[in-house]
Amino acid sequence: MRKLEQSIKITGARQHNLKNINAEIPKNQLVVVTGPSGSGKSSLAFDTIYAEGQRRYVESLSSYARQFLGMADKPDVDDISGLSPAISIEQKGAGHNPRSTVGTVTEIYDYLRLLFGRAGTPHCPSCGKEVRRYSVDEIVDKIYRDYDGKPIEILSPLIKGKKGEYKNLLLKLHQQGYLKARVDGTVLWLEEEIELDKKKKHTIECVIDRLRVKEENRQRLSEAVEMAMKLSEGFVLLVSVGMDDLELTEKYICPDCEISLPEIEPRLFSFNNPYGACPDCSGLGVHLHFSEELAVNPEYPIGDGGFIPWKSMKYMIQKAELMAARHKGWDLSKPFKDLPEDAKKALLYGTDEVIPMIFSDRNGDWEYNGHYPGLLPWLEKRLGETESDNYREELLRYRTEDICQTCSGARLKPEVLAVTLGGYNIAQLTEMPIEDLIKVLDTMQLGAREQKIVGQALTEVRKRLAFLNNVGAGYLSLSRRADTLSGGESQRIRLATQIGSQLTGVLYVLDEPTIGLHPRDTNRLLDTLKDIRDIGNTVIVVEHDRETMMAADHILELGPGAGENGGNLIACGSAADIISGDTPTALYLRGEADGTYRPKPKRRKAKGNIKVTGCRENNLKNIDIDVPLGVLASLSGVSGSGKSTFLYEILYKGLKGKFDREYRDRAGKFDSISGYESLRNVVLVDQSPIGRTPRSNPATYTGVFTPIREFFAQLPESKLRGYQPGRFSFNVKGGRCESCKGDGELKVSMLFLQDVYVKCDVCKGTRYNRETLEVKHKGLSIADVLELTVDEAVEHFRDIPRIANKLKVIQEAGLGYIKLGQPAPTLSGGEAQRVKLAT
Repeated sequence: MRKLEQSIKITGARQHNLKNINAEIPKNQLVVVTGPSGSGKSSLAFDTIYAEGQRRYVESLSSYARQFLGMADKPDVDDISGLSPAISIEQKGAGHNPRSTVGTVTEIYDYLRLLFGRAGTPHCPSCGKEVRRYSVDEIVDKIYRDYDGKPIEILSPLIKGKKGEYKNLLLKLHQQGYLKARVDGTVLWLEEEIELDKKKKHTIECVIDRLRVKEENRQRLSEAVEMAMKLSEGFVLLVSVGMDDLELTEKYICPDCEISLPEIEPRLFSFNNPYGACPDCSGLGVHLHFSEELAVNPEYPIGDGGFIPWKSMKYMIQKAELMAARHKGWDLSKPFKDLPEDAKKALLYGTDEVIPMIFSDRNGDWEYNGHYPGLLPWLEKRLGETESDNYREELLRYRTEDICQTCSGARLKPEVLAVTLGGYNIAQLTEMPIEDLIKVLDTMQLGAREQKIVGQALTEVRKRLAFLNNVGAGYLSLSRRADTLSGGESQRIRLATQIGSQLTGVLYVLDEPTIGLHPRDTNRLLDTLKDIRDIGNTVIVVEHDRETMMAADHILELGPGAGENGGNLIACGSAADIISGDTPTALYLRGEADGTYRPKPKRRKAKGNIKVTGCRENNLKNIDIDVPLGVLASLSGVSGSGKSTFLYEILYKGLKGKFDREYRDRAGKFDSISGYESLRNVVLVDQSPIGRTPRSNPATYTGVFTPIREFFAQLPESKLRGYQPGRFSFNVKGGRCESCKGDGELKVSMLFLQDVYVKCDVCKGTRYNRETLEVKHKGLSIADVLELTVDEAVEHFRDIPRIANKLKVIQEAGLGYIKLGQPAPTLSGGEAQRVKLAT
């Protein structure tokens, strides 16, 4: 029998900037891949090892399955042996579906639904009284337990506090053989004529039997209960001297409010199922509507920037607006804020008054008398009618979310929220921070019956919550929408989900899992990674963090530089082996070159402050923050303390809305923002990709490609041929190669095998046609320029300031090694961020 390989052996890896490297990675260990930004870490870990592992797994499936999964491109590597099925956990958002939450993504919510569906206690959503249903046998057992030896009457409740004479009902009871009925608290013979005032409310209960609770009467008692429930469609009333009347039912119905509850089952607690979802918000927890705040700029007149969608609106509604204003005497030349309140309301939401309006078309003038619909209702109507995706996207910019008033954001029907477990409904549990929820579930007391039914599910919930807490996500709640999570939070949640799956023999590849974590939480995350390793998995982590490297079993260091200066495996071994070397990482781990910034004794003084008051978004507690201007300011705090909420949701969005009249993203909750008057703009720089296709590159993103194309259009050969700047773009017809449409390569579909990409045999990968490539500057065509590194391009265009100055900014950001035409998807997160900074 062949012995299983104990390591992953990589031979000849050349993906992106990797320099034909060979590496051996021990299995079932925690392995860190480190090195400078752009040195090839992600190219090795994700684009080579993970990509090949995923490709081989998909290739092992049937051809039918493969056509649905899609095939990854084969990485540029000679061979990888000892590879296990691979799972990638990258730093990316969890999608944009508003129905996805932390609970649904981790599947913990499914277990909670099971808990409540099998062991929850229903209550009346109106009066809060516990609602319980009984079978005939349970009712009989209760009678013998509570009324043993006592006389008891079995009644069937038929009418409760309703007006009417009910002659037909009483006659029918008599005809069916019943002798007595209790009417408004008095027992009457049915054979006698009973007169009831039809204008008054009455309560009628049919007397089924009267007996003493003895063992020999069990059969008779059981039949009486069954008869009472059949007559009243599920209800029975027990009456005994010296005891309160007791009404029991086989249905979930409140005996006082007569509110019927649905069958308690797991699907009832799903906000993605109409059976349990709030009918008003369809389980979203929020209402989407067109917002005055987003659609109106009160500083301008309605037709001149005051109503932002005005230019995209049709002639008819614009004309109707003017007619309504003329009829009512409103001056629309005034800024919107200066109009009377009744005019503002009518303009936006319409009028009840019939207004004469005259319209014109090619057939002449015509009159219409009707209600003016209002601008916001008209937008709602247009959204439902339009078939244009672009116009729909434009309209959606003016919609906002408000908490659903019916469910208060809980997403579920009131009767669902009235079901409790341990004193909490399911929404209350999911809204708690995970670290608090763990404490609640640990102390929750369940009866022996409930424990037997849901004990296993409760154990699974506790276990998965502990995993989330251990990866530093204890501050999140299960109800937190997945589309509001940062990349790091999404990664840690997926990591916790993988731990819960308890898979073994798997290769996990992670991208900087400690990013965004406070040092306080790093050790718990490392313990989690070790747990994954210890159950029989290989964990490869792309990381710069010192603690993670010191905790690793094996380290691969790439470098020594970035881009063309990187891509080499310069060291590998245990942390002790690396520390004893002389590589940049060794110096960093020894503390000899830790890269720590040591400020000069004299710090720069702030040139004023941006003052933000009343910050209340997410977990911010109505705080005031002063942000100094003209200095490098750091925002710090433990994971989940609200740093990103303040920086992005409040500060960035709040300022962006001040500088850009067209910006429509709603900022988080805060009272006021001031002190920004000396600023001209606000720019967000994050690590999101600068482009998702190979057509996007540093030259196009930074804008330096535009002056380069303009410069080539001014060359004598271009003027002679009449070439314009567009001739030197590979995105439009004219100068690009039409065989490959400017891609430089052709895709060959292989059906159930992965697609094969081959260099275009017409342009030889240059993207341009032959005539365009004949225009050269210092011997280089436009395609040759895109192959230059930033450093080389600075030298090439040193005499053209409008190009050289832009390139020098990219160079100063530490990106002199990247090529101008390097496809955006091949840039690392750090490189993409620095490209944005340079822009």
